[in-house]
Amino acid sequence: MKASAHAVRDAAINYIAQPALCELVRTDCDYLHVFKAMATPCEVRIETDDAREASRAASAAEREARRIERKFSRYRDDSVIGHINASAGGAVTLDQETALLINYAAHIHDISGGLFDITSGILRRIWKFDGSDRVPSSDDIRSLRRFVGWKKVEWRSPTLQLKPGMEIDLGGIGKEYAVDRALNAAMAQTSAPLLVNFGGDLRCSGPRRNGCWTVAIESVDQPGRIAAMLEIAQGALATSGDARRYLLKDGIRYSHILDPRTCMPVRDPPRSVTVAGHTCLEAGMLATFAMLQGRRAETFLARESVRSWCIRQ
Repeated sequence: MKASAHAVRDAAINYIAQPALCELVRTDCDYLHVFKAMATPCEVRIETDDAREASRAASAAEREARRIERKFSRYRDDSVIGHINASAGGAVTLDQETALLINYAAHIHDISGGLFDITSGILRRIWKFDGSDRVPSSDDIRSLRRFVGWKKVEWRSPTLQLKPGMEIDLGGIGKEYAVDRALNAAMAQTSAPLLVNFGGDLRCSGPRRNGCWTVAIESVDQPGRIAAMLEIAQGALATSGDARRYLLKDGIRYSHILDPRTCMPVRDPPRSVTVAGHTCLEAGMLATFAMLQGRRAETFLARESVRSWCIRQ
């Protein structure tokens, strides 16, 4: 076969337009694609009989998840968040997507009365929720408290400026945002019913062909065991809890949900809160808000007329 510029160009176009098919598992009623991103197990379900259509949708969802992880991970020096946190007090001009997320985080900070704060991620340096009894000292907490507080940040969209030593962390909204974006990416490839589930935070495109999607809520005391089964036909579910991330000292359980105003764990939150919402981002925020209410979580959810499931024991 004679090589030519046109042939090379056409081959490149075809290669780009037809990405490699991802690995799928055929179940009784759909195709399942499983991968790991954002340090969590991820799955995409596509209810179709067309393997290539399913693969295109699943591949699009995975690509979007990995794009968001690369862009917003606090663990990568080359991410947007890594660049912001390395700015050492300098002003950083953000792209449109990042600016929209920062605007959203600032708005949530305001309506939560400061309970949700993307500058509080720095507290992970002293709070290690590994199931041990290593509770940080008051001196440790005091040493970092001066670096926490959204009101200390200069934010004039699209320019962000942190005080030296401060950091931001979008972990509180990143996974839920990724679910919504991944579902949209998959929906651009197929009209078949879809479900995207990243570590228990999930959203579906609509009902299955023969009814609802069935979702399991994991036990807080026995990981891997099912505490309840839910059905969802539209929208999203998100769960916040301390089944795996906590400290236990002198009979006191310290939840990994931290109050940024005190830099201490919230007192007496539910062990787990699952919330339904139109989007995963909405459901995730409401679940986090509920946990931040501590012993008043159920009252908050009832007052806001939020469909939810709380586990205390």
